[in-house]
Amino acid sequence: MATLVVIAKEPVPGRAKTRLCPPFTPQQAADLAAAALADTLAAVAATPADRRLLVLDGAPGAWLPPGIDVVPQVAGGLDQRLAAAFGHCDGPTLLIGMDTPQVTPALLHTAPEPGTGAWFGPAADGGFWALGLAEPDPDLVRGVPMSTPYTGRAQRDRLTAAGLTVRDLPVLRDVDTAADAAWVAARAPGTRFATALAHLRAGG
Repeated sequence: MATLVVIAKEPVPGRAKTRLCPPFTPQQAADLAAAALADTLAAVAATPADRRLLVLDGAPGAWLPPGIDVVPQVAGGLDQRLAAAFGHCDGPTLLIGMDTPQVTPALLHTAPEPGTGAWFGPAADGGFWALGLAEPDPDLVRGVPMSTPYTGRAQRDRLTAAGLTVRDLPVLRDVDTAADAAWVAARAPGTRFATALAHLRAGG
């Protein structure tokens, strides 16, 4: 892949993973968000790519590994921010969020194939966790309704309506709620996220 992109929010209490509250406090939710972001960036850093880019709302922290460029998010809705992220890229690009700490280099290593115009990773909640474009075009994202149960379907329909052949990636579950957190941690026990969740459950 030419470029791997992560779009993320700085894990600040009261701004990150607010749907985890309750049962978690804003600080605990931010700690889980930081762990999820660190896992995500570690997977990106370990995946072959010509360029790795973090499109960030906020400031970088100790969770940022070397070798990843950082650019600020633009203002506007999520579709506008995703579109702007693709605008920073040339050549095959795969974009993911910070909500799937179970992601691995094997999942991200989607070598471009002749005739494939897009890659699409559906999320269990009806959204998507990954979107890849062989030729980044912000208009393929701009205007897609975000944060709805049909966002994923609408985004994939946009790709096919543009005449692109889409390669589907496995379905992953986003971490939005406490139930999501428990589900993901149980299936990815070796992650920083699972360790952070276990620490909180132990009263840490």
